[in-house]
Amino acid sequence: MQAFIGTGVALVTPFKKDFSVDTEALKKIVNYVTDGGVEYLVVLGTTGESATLSQDEKELVITTVIEANKGRLPLVLGVGGNNTQKVVQELKTRNFSQFTAILSVSPYYNKPTQEGIYQHFKAVSEASPIPVILYNVPGRTASNMTPETVMRLANDFKNVIGIKEAAGDIVQAMKLIQHKPKDFLVISGDDMITLPMVLAGGSGVISVIGEGYPKEFSQMVRLGLNKKVDEAYALHYKLMDSIDMIFEQGNPAGVKEIFKTLNLSENTVRLPLVNVNDDLAKRLNSFTKNLS
Repeated sequence: MQAFIGTGVALVTPFKKDFSVDTEALKKIVNYVTDGGVEYLVVLGTTGESATLSQDEKELVITTVIEANKGRLPLVLGVGGNNTQKVVQELKTRNFSQFTAILSVSPYYNKPTQEGIYQHFKAVSEASPIPVILYNVPGRTASNMTPETVMRLANDFKNVIGIKEAAGDIVQAMKLIQHKPKDFLVISGDDMITLPMVLAGGSGVISVIGEGYPKEFSQMVRLGLNKKVDEAYALHYKLMDSIDMIFEQGNPAGVKEIFKTLNLSENTVRLPLVNVNDDLAKRLNSFTKNLS
């Protein structure tokens, strides 16, 4: 799937000060990252605070992104959860005509066995009318999807086309790259180790920092894919401090602070998340204004 080689960004859901969805800000952000050079957009992922959105708000976000995108970039929709039956029902009833793939997180909280994870994604694969990108993020789900389980799914189901690997474990990522089928995509879900993963044979990233600084981060990934190591690492180290900062007090509070500095949106997040403190806000503001 050539559409997903490079940089995808996990879109935030901007809120007004009254916590309602800010559709005008969302349109601005879609244009900002598109003009910045990213390759695709991910809608209603974790960074989009999807857990705090009502169903009507989710539909509003989807409609707004589709309208703002105007067919320019491939769209990926987050469809996942820890209730397999509910996920399957959405896959069977939603209109996916505007989407190129889904991103589906490994079941969280339940802590299923590897066989349980396999059976969950078997059901997802069989129900999905479009390609599936798996999402492994054990820091949030409390269970790791092993390379063996990923390869089993990749080999058994043709529409399972890749994985967003966010375990933060470069060795695990390299095992995935080593054993993957030829066209299977190993996509970084960890901004800090994106470049090492790409240089090891990964396909790119679904990024948070790439949403804040799309020009610089997507260029770094392209340089990495073209094995221009020194140039790529120069950009990596230029951005490195900002990657730490945006996750220091929770995601997406950090990147929303960047958007406030850029006059793209308010920095509002919904509980249980809270805004970054004044010290971090000042540091992010200074980094953003000095980035050149």
